[in-house]
Amino acid sequence: MIFNRRRFVGASTAGLFAVGFAGRARAQGNQPLDVVRIVTGFPPGGTSDTLCRRVAENLRGTTYTKSALVENKAGAGGQIAVQMMKGAPTDGSVILQTPASMLMIYPHIYKKLGYDAFADVTPVTLACTFDFGFCVGPAVPDTIKDIPAFLAWCKENPDKANYGSPASGSVPHFIGVLLGQAGGIELKHVAYRGTQPAIQDMVAGQVQAVSGPVGEFTQQVNAGKARFLGVSGEKRSRFAPNVPTFAEQGYKDLVFSEWFGFFAPGGTPPSVVQRVNMALRTALEQKDVIDGLAVMGLEATSSTPDQLAALLKESHDRWGPIVKKIGFTADS
Repeated sequence: MIFNRRRFVGASTAGLFAVGFAGRARAQGNQPLDVVRIVTGFPPGGTSDTLCRRVAENLRGTTYTKSALVENKAGAGGQIAVQMMKGAPTDGSVILQTPASMLMIYPHIYKKLGYDAFADVTPVTLACTFDFGFCVGPAVPDTIKDIPAFLAWCKENPDKANYGSPASGSVPHFIGVLLGQAGGIELKHVAYRGTQPAIQDMVAGQVQAVSGPVGEFTQQVNAGKARFLGVSGEKRSRFAPNVPTFAEQGYKDLVFSEWFGFFAPGGTPPSVVQRVNMALRTALEQKDVIDGLAVMGLEATSSTPDQLAALLKESHDRWGPIVKKIGFTADS
């Protein structure tokens, strides 16, 4: 997914004022909800959970809700949380926060998915965006400084042509596959349950490289235990400004960013969606949320419901041919 943040935050001032005024007017005409539940498909302490908790803190005691709670429904790679939206109340009291992969990639890799990515959820707003990085550890010689050099080294050492990712069927997994294809070498994928376990094995020399969100590598890179070879965005990441993009290194088609979004249950009335949108966008604009996400390498970003719907459709349609080319299914 090529993500252009300006498409969402660069709307006209007049347009944003109109949306904001309408949202505030509706909010003032409704009593605050007693409790709002924000559902995430990942366990406490992770990026998704941290995002939800920071937003929940800024929703409590507002005209939208008296209280906001985070519910961790981990399992099946984030699918359980999405499935919970089927039949959930459509009054704004239940909100899903999910990475894009559950909606843009899973429909292409699972033969039987327990939800419809378009019918069972209603887009509300973007939450944040982030790029991916490709890092190597001590198992790769210090002379390897970029992606072409790494792929050449892998050709010479096929038994060491390995990389880890946070999960099979994830964007980082597919980035590694596509890099290998571009370099004419098969990189052996090692799936982990999250990026940090993969990084721990990389710095211990158990796996040569890791593909994962840029922010996940910061601590080990700063400590000199790992080094970036490239990042996936259309431009260099502000969290790793000295690292060239894949495109800069000659891989023009390998431009990927991912996003987290907030969704209401399918069938939620437009008036409710707008009210939730206004409350979430206000929360996402708070300094503690912006700064807290930046620590994790995430760019706080919001959108209108229509903009998120268009981004979801674009992301879903782009990944279909990529998954088909790779030939991966969740059963493979």
